[in-house]
Amino acid sequence: MPTIGDQHIVKSYDDELKRLHDALARMAGLAEAQLAAAIEALDKRDSDIATRVMNDDPKVDECEHFINEQTVRLLALRAPVADDLRMVISALKAAGDIERIADHAANAAKRSLVLNQMPPVAPMRSLVRMGKLVAELLNEVLDAFLAHDAERALAVRSRDQEVDDLYSSLFREILTYMMEDPRTITACSHLMFIAKNIERVGDHATNIAEMTYFIATGRSLNDQRPKRDTSAYEDGTSPV
Repeated sequence: MPTIGDQHIVKSYDDELKRLHDALARMAGLAEAQLAAAIEALDKRDSDIATRVMNDDPKVDECEHFINEQTVRLLALRAPVADDLRMVISALKAAGDIERIADHAANAAKRSLVLNQMPPVAPMRSLVRMGKLVAELLNEVLDAFLAHDAERALAVRSRDQEVDDLYSSLFREILTYMMEDPRTITACSHLMFIAKNIERVGDHATNIAEMTYFIATGRSLNDQRPKRDTSAYEDGTSPV
């Protein structure tokens, strides 16, 4: 049975698989650049960069559309099995996660335009630090996904707890800042939404890590993903 990376008897089949892989690589690169630029726009209070992030979002959508068409074509005409089937199905799912990552980056950039019209607030430094961590994890997991590297993917999955810890800490910092100075409520509210966008990027990166493990090993990760985001409990209640 052929394994991942083996050539097939029909060269056109290999060409189609390569086109799918190349489209995923392009989409991954675009999403990485979008997130990095959104974090830079926040850090530098640069409205031009933020606007570029928003305007470039359709490029990621175009990649997802092509990947969806390519996977349907492969499933319908080639009837892939075993490793190939895992790769094609995971490509379809990963494209959805990558598209959402780009959307979260665009949303963060959009809110940064509003923040740029207000005086800077101190929790921004913590938000940028969290953003840079998530950008690092995204870069790692996308490289792992394209290389079918299960070990690197698991390393990213385990670090999702770091993102949760930073998000919970940032949530408390923003609440404290608003209580101490009610004039910052509007700006801090936008920070909260941006922080949630970035935290969700971390969750999508973890999804891609789990898909990578599935592609490389043929097994799913059945253990519950550890979560340490406590922001839902800050009011003393638990979610319903």
